[in-house]
Amino acid sequence: MLPPRILRRLVLAPLVIVMTVFMLVTLPFWLVVTAAASLRLPPPQRRGPRFVWFGTAWLALESAVLIACLWLWVAGGARRQDRHYALIRWFLSRVYANAVRIFRLTLEIEEPELTTEERAARLTRPVIVLARHAGPGDSFLLIYHLLAIYERRPRIVMKAALQYDPSLDVVINRLPNAFVPRESGQERIIEEIRRLAATMGDQDALVIFPEGGNFTPRRRGLAIRRLEEKGLAEEAERARGLDHLLPPRPKGAITALEACPSADVIFVAHTGLDDLITLADVWRKLPVSAHITAKWWRVPAAEVPRERAERIRWLYDHWEQIDAWIDVQRQARAVNEVRQGAGTGRPEGRAR
Repeated sequence: MLPPRILRRLVLAPLVIVMTVFMLVTLPFWLVVTAAASLRLPPPQRRGPRFVWFGTAWLALESAVLIACLWLWVAGGARRQDRHYALIRWFLSRVYANAVRIFRLTLEIEEPELTTEERAARLTRPVIVLARHAGPGDSFLLIYHLLAIYERRPRIVMKAALQYDPSLDVVINRLPNAFVPRESGQERIIEEIRRLAATMGDQDALVIFPEGGNFTPRRRGLAIRRLEEKGLAEEAERARGLDHLLPPRPKGAITALEACPSADVIFVAHTGLDDLITLADVWRKLPVSAHITAKWWRVPAAEVPRERAERIRWLYDHWEQIDAWIDVQRQARAVNEVRQGAGTGRPEGRAR
């Protein structure tokens, strides 16, 4: 059970600052220890010092955000949404810069060419973002680009347990977002989506992950079985054709479209680190150089279907398009790895 808000403010927030000071003071020790422990491992597996650097940088940034939020509260700016969006933008830009430097992260985004009308309307109407849910940090990268690159103000429905993160707890609760307890059920999530979508302004972006979780073969099988039990034979058959995605749950997306019919829709696909689902996966498999490829499709509001059945088919159409795109990207990556392996004389196609 999540502790009361006052307890989170008085205990968890100061604890982050104490941990930050501790890590900064003892950082040389942890770097030496993790470097020594990694000496027996091949170079690609020597991840310990990088995680120490990144973890310490993250804690320092979290502490800076908490101190800034405290200052805004004291100065009477706790209700200034623009300042809090700027604070999130600053935090995520620093996290992204550290990921680029420490993990050699590269991100390549392919976007559709905008017409003159679309370019003019880019910041004059709200958008609903329907994104694939996979891999570490996908939400952070997406929110970072919406804020820093596209000057949007994202809204999102999140699990209530994320409020254990003090900076996320403080900042997000001061902005139009929603935290939903697990026991609340699907209906509470839908109601929050409706509330957030109905109140969007021209610069707002509601972010939804229609899959509801990361892809695994087991989850895929369970999702198909649920569709069959509900008598949704067509959706179940189309879900069987998805190799990399869970079938989309249309209720949240349709609710958002109904609550904000003037919004454009952006579909987001990405691949590169999607086989890293848990923290253990990240620790064991994170490559020396992390590369993520993404593609965005934009659908103007006028082209979004109006009938529910048409919207469900339209959503599956785009999910199949994303699945096919991921397949092409993985095949291209496999060919590239084989070429690199041939260049280094390693028949397995992967440098070690």
